Amino acid sequence: MSNIALSLKNVKIRYGAIEAVKGVSFDVEEGSAIAIVGANGAGKSSVIRAISGLTHPAEGRIELFGRDITKTAPEKITKLGIGQSPEGRQIFPLLTVEENLQIGAYCLNNKRQIAENFEKAYSYFPILKERRKQYAGTMSGGELQMLAIARALMSSPKIILFDEPSLGLAPLIVQDMFRVIHEIKESGTTIILVEQNAVQSLKTVDYGYVMAQGAIQMQGSAEELLKDSAVLDAYLGTK
Repeated sequence: MSNIALSLKNVKIRYGAIEAVKGVSFDVEEGSAIAIVGANGAGKSSVIRAISGLTHPAEGRIELFGRDITKTAPEKITKLGIGQSPEGRQIFPLLTVEENLQIGAYCLNNKRQIAENFEKAYSYFPILKERRKQYAGTMSGGELQMLAIARALMSSPKIILFDEPSLGLAPLIVQDMFRVIHEIKESGTTIILVEQNAVQSLKTVDYGYVMAQGAIQMQGSAEELLKDSAVLDAYLGTK
């Protein structure tokens, strides 16, 4: 029997009178990688915010390894094993690279584990080790995205949420970013990837969900969705 790491059950999210997410349900198996793809405004980031506790659903239920986290505070969700690389990086510009990473490990008490996590983060992004004493606010967009992902790794998460990691980055940096996300997945970490870059995302994950107008319109294995040109053209604007 498969081990479900995360489960969303009929999750609805409202902002005032606007229903941004209209009853989304899906399960994520432990160690797997899924992508939630779709155009801007489809409701993808709202789903991520609900999982991380930044937005509480108006209806529905979210479970982490069978535990209800629907109304749980974000800092408690982090301690339970969900890390996030947020949209727009959201690093601390007046702190150094090293200090930003240290903040990512705030919920850990084991110094050895923290040291190991630093080395793991630096192994994915060697440039961060070179620049560990540099203020984050002086770095390029690509370097800031590396830092955001590395910071998410610092809490030893069971699940990492990636919210638009390729946004605003040059094509070569985007390729490198997706390579690292794939490597993180191969290490056994469960991945939930939200992206407008549908094709690259589906090449990185096992399973995909296509969102439009706040609802899941299509789903299937990443391979199946990539082969379905009608899906790509209708929902993802690949023409």
